[in-house]
Amino acid sequence: MLILRRTDVADALAGRELEIIDLVADAYRLHDEGATALPHSTFLRFPEELHARDRIIGLPAYRGGPAPVAGMKWIASFPGNVAAGLERASASITLNSLENGRPSAFLEGSVISAKRTAASAALAARVLTEQDPPTSVALIGCGVINLEILRFLAAALPSLREAALYDMDPARAEDFARTCAAEVPAVKAYPVTGLEDALAAHPLVSFATTAGAPHTDLSACAPGTTVLHISLRDLTVDTVLGSLNIVDDADHVCRERTSLHLAEQRTGNRDFVAAPIGALLRGTATLDRDPGRPVVYSPFGLGVLDIALAEYVREQAERSGRGIRVDDFLDS
Repeated sequence: MLILRRTDVADALAGRELEIIDLVADAYRLHDEGATALPHSTFLRFPEELHARDRIIGLPAYRGGPAPVAGMKWIASFPGNVAAGLERASASITLNSLENGRPSAFLEGSVISAKRTAASAALAARVLTEQDPPTSVALIGCGVINLEILRFLAAALPSLREAALYDMDPARAEDFARTCAAEVPAVKAYPVTGLEDALAAHPLVSFATTAGAPHTDLSACAPGTTVLHISLRDLTVDTVLGSLNIVDDADHVCRERTSLHLAEQRTGNRDFVAAPIGALLRGTATLDRDPGRPVVYSPFGLGVLDIALAEYVREQAERSGRGIRVDDFLDS
C-alpha cells in the first residue's frame, strides 16, 4: 500500500494544468464510449439539525481503456468549516489492484478533487467558447474551487486577462483578490460588490458556491454568455429550461435536488439537456449555439475523473519516490 499525503499529491500535480485537462478529456471520451463503470454516488447525511447542510459522499468508479484503474473517493462537505477558517471539503481516495482487488494506494483526495473539478470546468470553457474565446470571467463564490478554476482557465484560455470576483462576504472577495494576484498573476482579479454587476460584465461565468437551493437567474448576463454551473444548485429551474445545457452525465446530474434535477421533476423529462461533454469531445454531438441563450455547463463531478487523476498521481509518486509505503497493511 502506497500512502500519499496532501503535500505528495500537490507536488505531483503542481504546474501540470494542461496535462490534467487532457487526462480529464480522455476520461470523458472513455465514458461516452461506454468504457467506464460509474454507480451512482452515495450520499451519507445526518439526522441532526446541527448537520443539516453536511454530507459525506462516496464515488466508486472504474476507468477502462488501455490503462484501466478502479477505486473510490470518499469526500466530506461541511460548509460550516469556512466560518471556522477550515476548508469546506476533505477527501480520501483508495485505488484497488485489478489483479487481485487489494488496495494499492491511499491518497489525500481534496487536492485531486479540486483540480479535476477545475480541469473539467476549464475544458468545458475551452470547448464551449472555441469560436469566441473570452478575455474575462466572473467568479461567483470566492473559495478553493474557483481559485483552481481560475488557475486552469488561465492555462486553457490564453486570451483571459481579467476576473471579476463576487462573494456574499465582501471581505472574503477582497482577500480572494489578493490570493488570485499571488497565484494567478497573469489574470487581473478584482472584487465587485453586486452579483448582477458580476454577471453583466463578462462573457464567461463560474458558479462555485455552497448554495443548497436555486437563488438566481441569468437575466443580468449578456446574450450568449457561457456559464460554468459547478455548484449545481445556483440557477432557477426557469433559467435551466431557458438555457442550452451541457452536462457530464445526465443520469448523475439529475439527482440530489440539483437545479437540473428540479427541472426534470417539473417537466417530467430531460429534453432540456442538449449533450454530454464527452459526445462533444468525440464529435458524436455538436454544439448549435443560439446567440440569445446562455450555454450552461453543469457537471455532477464523475468519480472516474478522481480515479483517473489519482492513478496519474500514483504513477508520478512511484517514479519520484514520494509517499509512504506500508508493505504489511494487509498482514494478519
